[in-house]
Amino acid sequence: MSIKIVSPFALPLHNAINILLAGDLIAIPTETVYGLAADATNDQAVAKIFALKNRPTFNPLIIHLADAVLAEEYVMFDERARLLAKAFWPGPLTLVLARKPGCAISLLASAGLNSLAVRVPADPIARKIISDLKRPIAAPSANPSGSLSPTRPEHVFKGFFGQSNPKLIVDGGACQGGIESTVVNLITEPATLLRPGLVSSEQIESIIGPLGTLIESDNKILSPGQLLKHYAPQTKLRLNANTVANDEALLAFGKAVLPGAAKTLNLSATSNLVEVAANLFAMLHEVDQGQFRAIAVMKIPMRGIGIAINDRLKRAAQD
Repeated sequence: MSIKIVSPFALPLHNAINILLAGDLIAIPTETVYGLAADATNDQAVAKIFALKNRPTFNPLIIHLADAVLAEEYVMFDERARLLAKAFWPGPLTLVLARKPGCAISLLASAGLNSLAVRVPADPIARKIISDLKRPIAAPSANPSGSLSPTRPEHVFKGFFGQSNPKLIVDGGACQGGIESTVVNLITEPATLLRPGLVSSEQIESIIGPLGTLIESDNKILSPGQLLKHYAPQTKLRLNANTVANDEALLAFGKAVLPGAAKTLNLSATSNLVEVAANLFAMLHEVDQGQFRAIAVMKIPMRGIGIAINDRLKRAAQD
């Protein structure tokens, strides 16, 4: 097996940088999920992401940058973008903005669109790698397209076992946030929410005012996370469960746990939605080993980041 899982404390980071400069891929931790990183200015490197993930080429990638100043070199910022960047960067918020003329980022990364999805990650390892590379990186989740997102290095290893890429996995431990970034489209007026995430729509609206409604009939995909089926385990997923069978696994929520499951994991015994977000994909990985007929998930409240959690679960449960 060619993939190495390495600690950033044991690895001279120039090794990771050299792999990226050579046009190959590495997996890096972020505060949301692990990302499959490539030099975003290298068309062939970006193409390797799509090939390895078996990702549709009409599905754009998120571009990660070291800071907001560098982001403005590639995309057209307006006052709303500057306000949101000041409030939430570095952090789990992605902004969709118009590409600048002559933008050096691969058109493949933006699926040929005149827009780019950009963010500044908060994870110090990710930021150090991007800063040392001195180039933006394209970094979708480090998993085969449509499957469970990776929140630990072993999830990445499992997803790409036997592949020639990524060349290494930089071990940053468990991701703190556990679900992907919020994505806001700032090309529209008013701005629209493309993907709910760890930054809530209420937090965004407190900075730039009311968000518009996403027109679902528009088939143009502007950011990751808009495919109907996404984040999916191999085992059938059953949502809003109020009973559970003895051949099912249960992802519980709160103190009142349903009895009778073959295996029970509690997303948060204290009904803490931040804890649920951090645990969601890791626990789905744990029970998605082919040993249960289905995975039942108790109802998660539709408030705050519970909206993002339910978005992931709904897409994961699609047939």
